[in-house]
Amino acid sequence: MTSSTDTSSPAGARERLLDAAEALIYAGGIHATGVDAIVRESGTARKSFYTHFGSKDALIAAALERRDERWMNWFIDGTHTRGKTPRTRLLAMFDTLREWFESADFHGCAFLNASGEIADPNDPVRAVARYHKERLLAFVLEQCKEFAATSGATRVNPARTERLARQWLILIDGAIGVALVSGDAHAADDARHAAEQLLSTHPAHAPDAGHVKPRRAVTRSRT
Repeated sequence: MTSSTDTSSPAGARERLLDAAEALIYAGGIHATGVDAIVRESGTARKSFYTHFGSKDALIAAALERRDERWMNWFIDGTHTRGKTPRTRLLAMFDTLREWFESADFHGCAFLNASGEIADPNDPVRAVARYHKERLLAFVLEQCKEFAATSGATRVNPARTERLARQWLILIDGAIGVALVSGDAHAADDARHAAEQLLSTHPAHAPDAGHVKPRRAVTRSRT
């Protein structure tokens, strides 16, 4: 998709700095990427960097915020396109991930990568990464709630549904990490299979197990 922003304008310079920062940091890491390299890659003047951001941390945080918005839109659209029911949407998340894993520019999760380089939990970069995972979890939880509501259970247990969402996020991030290290996009398929098993054993999959009447003891005749 081509941006309509005029790259000769101040706003255009800002976008080019964000583009350059995101690309270089995602490919090579935060500490390995200096401001000079970002400015050079963007084709802007160093003055533009100070005008729009003032510090490397502020630029990185802004670049990650923009990536969060774009990535979440892509992931949500891919999930809804591939799945038409709550269950199929949950599983479609892994099909969407596989598409990403197979792309030439896949270098793992930019937010996990950034968090691994920044020790301070209060750093603005860590804050953006945490916000991204909160948004992802919220989307997963929304799908889990819909799955529970349509499961036929007589009572939905919110705690179990929230636990399912957290487990789902672990499967998502786990698949991303394995795909990054191994270079094998099949990590998405393995995570999908594990997710299917998780759904099959989850209380929301069947009538509420917590309210099943105990079986009456059967007395066998001794004759």
